[in-house]
Amino acid sequence: MIGIDVGGANLKIADDSGIHVIYAPLWTGQKIAGLLEPFRSGTEQAAVVMSGELADCFPTKQDGIGWIFQEVTKVFPEAVFFGNDGNFHTRPDPSLAAANWLASAVLLEKTHEGQIFLDMGSTTTDIIPLHDVPGFYGYTDLRRLREGFLVYTGMLRTNIATQINHAVIGGISTPLAREYFACSADAHLVLGYISPEDYTVPPPDGGEKNLDGAMRRLARCACADVDEIGISGCTAVADAFWKAQQSEVTKCLQKAEEMGCPEGVITAGIGGRLFAGKPGHTSLDKEFGTYADGFPAFAVRELAG
Repeated sequence: MIGIDVGGANLKIADDSGIHVIYAPLWTGQKIAGLLEPFRSGTEQAAVVMSGELADCFPTKQDGIGWIFQEVTKVFPEAVFFGNDGNFHTRPDPSLAAANWLASAVLLEKTHEGQIFLDMGSTTTDIIPLHDVPGFYGYTDLRRLREGFLVYTGMLRTNIATQINHAVIGGISTPLAREYFACSADAHLVLGYISPEDYTVPPPDGGEKNLDGAMRRLARCACADVDEIGISGCTAVADAFWKAQQSEVTKCLQKAEEMGCPEGVITAGIGGRLFAGKPGHTSLDKEFGTYADGFPAFAVRELAG
């Protein structure tokens, strides 16, 4: 059996060899059946979670659920789909919308009850108290946003301008352009938190996925070129972004702790490592290895198996 997590930007597959992450932006018309075909060899079974139904190419989330269901079952006709009701389904039920976080929580509560699961991916951050997980059955993304369990900020795709509106450059508080000039991947590349190989999304300007390209895009946030504000100015924009991003996630973690989860935080996802070094925080890398980078796909595979 394989596990599949169909996101709006990434397709993640868990099999015996580990996690496979494929950039597959659904809003561009990307078909996923062809991407899944190579994984059919040796298995006819698949367990699936999704969040890609929210992609704006679909008129409604139910339309997205139906499309994803059809694409997956073209390759795996007997696939089972995990819903936010805690059950597996064989039809495109409305409960399938954004249930990937719940698969992780159901699996982890068995061994990590009383802790908080923080999964920071390319686009979003899930914060899940591993305490009375059935109490979260039926939670939608809308409700999770309202209650602080879904933070729409991530390591690669977040628009810099949505997180900060100014940075201190050369000792001067400088307003930033409200434009999509740079993304979180640029900030984290400049700060050394990701490598060029981790930069798997298209840059805002379609340019290079390297330090020079990232610096140029960060300078553009201040309506400048790199030679106007220097490397230190570009780094200041990146640092201001990360501090704001970290602060937003930390506030939501504190709220989750107040719900009765005093046993610390376990982290996963491409951004989880940045929080793993804090007191009381540990990374799932130690327990699950590379599966931690696509944990919902691994979790749904384990639950179905």
